[in-house]
Amino acid sequence: MKCSIVIPVYNSKDILPELLEQLNTELERIGLRNQSELILVNDASPDGSWEVLQSLTNLHANLKAVNLAKNFGQHNAIMAGLRLASGDNIVLMDDDLQHSPTYIGKLIDTLKEADVCFVRFEKRQHPGWKVAGSNFNNLLASHLVDKPRKLYLSSFKAFRKHILNAIVQYEGPYPYIDGLILRSTNRIAVIDAVHHERFAGEGNYNFKRSISLLLKMATGFSVAPLRLAIMMGVGLGLLSLLTLIYVVMEKLSNPSVQPGWTSIVAIILAVSGVQILFLGLIGEYIGRLYLSSNKKPQYVIREIAGFTKSSGD
Repeated sequence: MKCSIVIPVYNSKDILPELLEQLNTELERIGLRNQSELILVNDASPDGSWEVLQSLTNLHANLKAVNLAKNFGQHNAIMAGLRLASGDNIVLMDDDLQHSPTYIGKLIDTLKEADVCFVRFEKRQHPGWKVAGSNFNNLLASHLVDKPRKLYLSSFKAFRKHILNAIVQYEGPYPYIDGLILRSTNRIAVIDAVHHERFAGEGNYNFKRSISLLLKMATGFSVAPLRLAIMMGVGLGLLSLLTLIYVVMEKLSNPSVQPGWTSIVAIILAVSGVQILFLGLIGEYIGRLYLSSNKKPQYVIREIAGFTKSSGD
């Protein structure tokens, strides 16, 4: 198998027929139609996407459709698809046709010289708040997971089989695909592409999911927040010492100076706020460790339809 294309599916029943048609048209054009597999993972979509996928397996012989037992999230759904992938090259993309299948050939060609290839979009067809949030996450990723500063972590990407083998070894309940990629290789390439409007319906990513992704990156693949807590603790300690020296010197030079109750309260509130923030971060780390030790599943597959059919509870 030359190529595996893995796509998480959620609320896209009206897009799926066109998506499959465009995928196989492109695979036919680059000569990989008979050497490819399409693995679409339905993340418990409530709109009937699974029924559409089941029907599409009768039209597309290279389609394997996977139905998860509940909604586990985009990256968990991707992990389910990756563990079923057998291609020498793996392509990840979204289900809304904002990622055009016409770039698959270029992605695969680029992998001849790199382990991973990301797609960089010239202009993203997203709301302003989402673009700003994405840019912020990418900025943080430079510090948290050692991402090269000029690299944009797009969800449209491709990588070689040995990177796949490294990714699927991760068994924790909160996978972050880009973090797993970045800790596996530094041979990374980028191609430019046009970002299209969503083919139908509305996007599924919201502010809550953006925060969830940020926490996965920060607490699942980095200890930088804990180191930041140490640095802020040292900084506040030095600030307190300097403030004490200033107050003593001021009192010695001018005994009539009255105690500053307002400033004391403000300092106490500021320090307490920072302490509570970092206690919450530590709690997030401990909570994730607790869930991992209790074997919280990444995903549960209810059934599979397509060229290898199976079912489960």
